[in-house]
Amino acid sequence: MRYFLSVTYRGTNYAGFQIQDEQETIQSQVTKALETLFRESVTLTGSSRTDAGVHAIQNYFHFDTVIGLTPKHRYNLNAILPADIAVTGIFRVPQNAHCRFDAIEREYKYLIYRQKNPFLVDRGWLYPYPLNLAILDRLSVILMEYEDFSSFSKRNTQVFTYNCAISMANWEEKGTGELEFKIRSNRFLRGMIRGIVGTMIRTARAANSMGEAETNFRKILEAKDCSEADFTTPARGLYLMRVNYPDGLLKIVDEIA
Repeated sequence: MRYFLSVTYRGTNYAGFQIQDEQETIQSQVTKALETLFRESVTLTGSSRTDAGVHAIQNYFHFDTVIGLTPKHRYNLNAILPADIAVTGIFRVPQNAHCRFDAIEREYKYLIYRQKNPFLVDRGWLYPYPLNLAILDRLSVILMEYEDFSSFSKRNTQVFTYNCAISMANWEEKGTGELEFKIRSNRFLRGMIRGIVGTMIRTARAANSMGEAETNFRKILEAKDCSEADFTTPARGLYLMRVNYPDGLLKIVDEIA
């Protein structure tokens, strides 16, 4: 039987999502918990890789087992997992379902906070400099006019295409003075969101007008050259918010509130 696991985690203490030799990752921790509970080898496949320090409100794994899972397995897995990783759901799926290739959209947010806050040190980017929200929001609208995002893909990325279908991108100011950039697409390239955020901020701060910012941002997009973008945005402000699948794919096993 094939199952999807939905997980949430704080990525601060991990070397990323995907398993790596001699380093603690989200995948290595979940694999270890499953093998401890089931007392058998488990091979996990991940939905969306996140870099070291990146967080997730929702991400997925899939795996196969002859064990019929029940709501109790979620409780037991969470008892084994460290405090900064949690299983939020267990789903029975068709045998050919694939948590990466069957995903139709992924949504991320990037969190910026403007004043020193001890509770956001590892969960956002402290940026106490002036930012023009109107310019940033206009740049996010321009972003959705394009399909080729070569300029926002880090070098040595092995992909078939640099095209992505962005269906939503916007900036929002929260009542606490925080800024959030939200973006949804069918796929993302390596380093893409941090590159977009860093480049938007650099472009907005350097421009003397809305028109100048628009022109400069379009030049970067159309250059299809990642050396034009800014990838220095720290990982700690980035969150994978959700992974969307076709209706009816996931049949929930775990109904614990």
